[in-house]
Amino acid sequence: MSDLQIGLIVLGVLLILLVLGFNWWQDRRVRRKMQSHFPTNEHDPLLGAEQHGGGHGGASEPRAPATKVHKGAQSAEPRREPNFGAGSGSVTGASAAPAPAAPLAATSGSDQDDAEEVDPAIEAVIELTFGSPVRGAELLPHVQSVRNVGRKPVRIFAETEGGRHRARIHSDETYSRLQLAILLANRSGPLTAIEWSQAWARAQDLAERFDASPEGPEQQPVLEHAHKLDDVCAALDTQVGLTLLLGCAQPAAEVLAIARDMGFVHEGPRLAWMSDEGIARFTLSRSDGAPFDAGVGGVEKMNLLLDVPCSPADTRAFGRMVDVGRELASRLRADLVDDQGKPLADGSDVAIDERLQKLFSQLDQAGLRSGSARAQRVFS
Repeated sequence: MSDLQIGLIVLGVLLILLVLGFNWWQDRRVRRKMQSHFPTNEHDPLLGAEQHGGGHGGASEPRAPATKVHKGAQSAEPRREPNFGAGSGSVTGASAAPAPAAPLAATSGSDQDDAEEVDPAIEAVIELTFGSPVRGAELLPHVQSVRNVGRKPVRIFAETEGGRHRARIHSDETYSRLQLAILLANRSGPLTAIEWSQAWARAQDLAERFDASPEGPEQQPVLEHAHKLDDVCAALDTQVGLTLLLGCAQPAAEVLAIARDMGFVHEGPRLAWMSDEGIARFTLSRSDGAPFDAGVGGVEKMNLLLDVPCSPADTRAFGRMVDVGRELASRLRADLVDDQGKPLADGSDVAIDERLQKLFSQLDQAGLRSGSARAQRVFS
């Protein structure tokens, strides 16, 4: 091999290394730029330097133990993502339940910004800036599938060509930017490296299809944030349950009719006892997991469940469930017992409610107001 050939090979290797180094530097610069778009808010406990842990209010009560299942969060005042939209508009309040999953498509948008926004305390954001405006009709077929990465839901936000913030894409609008907001933690655990990589893969795919520039935070800070959020939520995640023993199987249709007559409403396969604000205080489900209207066999056992972080704060949260449970048991000629199969002791509801008040307060202090949209997202 001649000196000229060796020189050309060495020169080619150096050029390849230079290209790789430039790409790495450019990617790092873009990600750091994106991170600067999301400053923390000192008033939000979940974004502060210290995380609020706490004991389980009522978790140790033997008559109705709280079952720790995982994590949680939505804030009293979720905020708009910086530099995304024309104004700071109001957003869903802490006591409001998250709206049902709305379709990404709609016939037309309004002249106002949508209220629902990114929540930096519980979501990591990847933003795509389009080289030229893209019609919603073109985006919809490709973003419909970007609803989850692993076990973490993804919310889609967009900015119109005219600078309007959208919580869903309208087929007849054109958009200049898109945001993928990935939930950092829920009851399946914190966001994982694999889930974060999947989110980036989806973003890169959209970027290639629509000539967009993707920007987002680096992986390590995102995963650290996810683990901190998960730790906070795990310390406060509490559920309290009761059991209805019907003795012998009763027709599901009759059980459903009695429950609905008392005031329960359908919530998926379960029934829910709603608050005045339209948030489920507690739920009623068949022990076999089947829907009440499935028409499959009879019902022998049912469960009442108070999901504390997802229900609105109430001075008689458990006592109210006990009252409803006793009336339902009377109508069904059933026995109301705790998770150990024992009848409820007199005064146990008062003791548990006192403990739950402490938990409601801890959730509030941690930025996870019970029953809020943030709490219902992470405690899911």
